This record gives sequence, structure tokens and C-alpha cells, in this order.
Amino acid sequence: MKFSIITPSFRNSDWLKLCVASVADQGVEHEHIVQDAVSEDGTLEWLTRDARVRAFVEKDSGMYDAINRGLSKARGELIAHLNCDEQYLPGALQAVAKFFEAHSEVDVLFGDAVVVNPEGDYLWHRKTLVPRLWHTWMWPLSTLTCATFFRRSVIDTRRILFSPEWKVIGDGEWMLRVIQSGARMAVLRRFTSVFVHTGHNLSLESRAQEEARRFRASAPVWLKPLRHPVLWHHRLRRWRRGVYSQQPFDFSLYTPGNPDQRLLKRAAKPTFRWRW
Repeated sequence: MKFSIITPSFRNSDWLKLCVASVADQGVEHEHIVQDAVSEDGTLEWLTRDARVRAFVEKDSGMYDAINRGLSKARGELIAHLNCDEQYLPGALQAVAKFFEAHSEVDVLFGDAVVVNPEGDYLWHRKTLVPRLWHTWMWPLSTLTCATFFRRSVIDTRRILFSPEWKVIGDGEWMLRVIQSGARMAVLRRFTSVFVHTGHNLSLESRAQEEARRFRASAPVWLKPLRHPVLWHHRLRRWRRGVYSQQPFDFSLYTPGNPDQRLLKRAAKPTFRWRW
């Protein structure tokens, strides 16, 4: 199964190099499409000559427009998008491909993710559940796209692309439409991905909260007063599925201090608690 990995890029040269390296060593048939919005930070000096990627340089109207542009060029059977400050862990795409091959009924697959600081040290982790409609409408960023994988039928048959109207929480709005479409989803209970908490992530911007409020306002009137009960129901699901339990584990990734080979790190005291 061939993968198409889409990375939207703009002025993130150093992080993008690590992202590209983490895709290139997966050991599966793939194409890595980097959709760059004419960066002026030195990205183009190396990106357009890097044989590991299919680089496209053109103006866009934001991250989700860039992802859509990349999706329009994708040739793989399995698709994902990975931002510049994200990486795949060793063997991630092999495990994803194996799962899809064994479960032809599944359209969308979620893995687990490790969150690290800029030096690559463990901060916390996120174990995913199959998202539910009402929780996604109230809490739109409940899944991480770096650990989300889907068949190309999601875009070719269901025609579910990202909406450029959103600048930060478009992931959640896209997921809501995927759920509404009846797509079949599953969880691969293993760590597939790394999210780097750089301190400059889009989800930390004030407009992320503004967009989340606007998104929740589009929910059915009867659902809005139930926001917190929906959250507690989600937490109960997480508890029942063992999401809050995790033994110490090792993982390896590329870091700014080690850009040419993976560095082994350890999560000695794993926690699910987000610490911004």
C-alpha cells in the first residue's frame, strides 16, 4: 500500500528537515508531498533539491488550503498529513499499512502520539479514541492529525476536503464531517507520531479559542448546555478503554541537536495530562 503524506510548509525550515527525515526512513512505499507557501527563511534553498520529497511552491490562503492542494496531487492509497513540527516514530507507517490490509472495512485509523519539547524530551502523551459526533462538536481538537490516517476514498468518494475558512481548528471541523459521513473508524493502540510543543504551535494562538467558540456555536441548540456532560462521558470512555494507564516506554526521534539520526528518549513517568 502506497502512502501519500502531505506537509503544509511556511517558514519552518529547521522543523521541516526533521519531519522529512522521519517520513523518509519509514521503510514503506510512499510519497512525501511538501506544499510550501513560498517561504523566505531558507527552506527553498534545500527543499526543491531534496529527492525525498515532492516539493510544490505556490502561494496559498492558509494551512488547510495548502493541505487541499497537496491532497489534489496525492497518488497513494493511504493518506495522512504531517505538519512541520511533527514526526513519525520508527515503524509507524508499516504498522498502519498492516492494519489497513487486515481491516478492509476501516476508512480512518487513529494512532497514539507523544508530545515533546523542542529538545525532544518527553512531556506527555495522547492516546486516542474513535471520536464521537457530539464530543467533536463541543471539543473540536480531540484527535491529533499527526496520528490520523485515512483511505483515499475519504477524499475521492466522500469528497471530504479541509475548509480553508478555518485557520486553526479546521482539523476538528473536517473530523466532524468525516463522522457525519458514516466513515468507519478504528484505533491502532501504539505510538505512531510525535508532536513537538514548540511554544509557537497554532493551537496556542488566541484565534484558536475564538474559532473553537465559533465552531461550538454551529452545534444544535439542544447540545450546547450539555457541553460538560459530553466531556465527562468522553472521560468515562477513556477510562473504560485504559487510556489513562501507560507503562514507561522508549521512543526515538530526530531533534535539532541530532538532525541526521534518531535519538533514543525515554518516558520514565508517562502522563496523559497536558502541561502547556
